[in-house]
Amino acid sequence: MRVFVTGASGFVGFSIVNELLSNGHSVSGLVRTEDGFQKLEAVGAKALLGDINDIGLITRCAVECDAVIHTAFNHDFSKFKESCEADRRVIEALGDAMAGTVKPLIITSGIGILRYGRVVNENDVLNVGSDTVPRAATEEAAVVAAAKGANVYVVRLPPSVHGAGEHGFVPMIIEMSKDKGRSAYIGEGQNCWPAVHCLDAAKVYCRIAELKPMQKVFHAVAERGIPFVEIAEKISTRLNLPLANLAVADAEKHFTWFTHFAMMDCASENMITRETLGWEPVQIGLLEDMERNYF
Repeated sequence: MRVFVTGASGFVGFSIVNELLSNGHSVSGLVRTEDGFQKLEAVGAKALLGDINDIGLITRCAVECDAVIHTAFNHDFSKFKESCEADRRVIEALGDAMAGTVKPLIITSGIGILRYGRVVNENDVLNVGSDTVPRAATEEAAVVAAAKGANVYVVRLPPSVHGAGEHGFVPMIIEMSKDKGRSAYIGEGQNCWPAVHCLDAAKVYCRIAELKPMQKVFHAVAERGIPFVEIAEKISTRLNLPLANLAVADAEKHFTWFTHFAMMDCASENMITRETLGWEPVQIGLLEDMERNYF
């Protein structure tokens, strides 16, 4: 199978590339930098140097391949809304290119966009709009692409996709803690973050591409929900910093733009994903990974 991967040199994307290659597939990956180009070529993938917003380029790649896995996203949170709308345009363009075929288009969303006030599962549909939660634009675009006849799959990732070399939310919290001189949580800290190791997450994408199942939404979740206070405690212990319990009114002084994420409570089930794909996460959990690799 020929698979086109966007964001192919990124933390999640590169794990997917390696998983696909190990399963005997050929991979072409879109990267933004020369370093990314060399990284992909070194493992045996075909690297394409370009911009994810080059609609002509990504359309041609989608037409030429047997499956598309879309992981690219601009994580500059100073222009988050703009990045989400750009993701919408990319998904709709890929959907147009693949409409009327059975070729899987696998896109990346986040469990945290669901607003149910309970543990969520794969059959829960988006219940907010992008006017309220900008990242909802991704799944709105998936609905549009599916309506046009594209075979679209959604992989919802948890707030923590961890592993050696991660540069996402947990490293951000660690750096905030160093800067503020304390490790903090909000309220009782019982808001839960689901988590998955990047190598386990990669297998979810690969198996969807191979199986093309009837189920369309998957939760790449290994740990259903880790109380945020436990993440803060691990940071406090390892950095020898005081542990601070913050009232909601005081949280923004510590977490600034990250406050929303520090309060996120989005525990998730994974049973449908496991049963449909025959997927069993086998890597270490978040707290053990932090102990081994994050300090």
